[in-house]
Amino acid sequence: MDKPVLRHPLVQRGVLMVCTAIGALVLVIAVSMAIVPLVLALGLFAGLLVLMLLIGWGGIEGMAALERWLENDERFQR
Repeated sequence: MDKPVLRHPLVQRGVLMVCTAIGALVLVIAVSMAIVPLVLALGLFAGLLVLMLLIGWGGIEGMAALERWLENDERFQR
């Protein structure tokens, strides 16, 4: 018993292969266009997270510097 694909004439097999290649290309482009916004959103989220951590760390360091200054300043020793 022959496979169904092999019973097609040569021209139909060629058209089928061309249509399959075009469909694969369309799918690759569609998946790429769907992934790009997700990657950009993840990058933006990671950047904002790093920015928040740096701002928080800078705030803590600033408060520690202010505390050291208040402890060492003569005006606040009274």
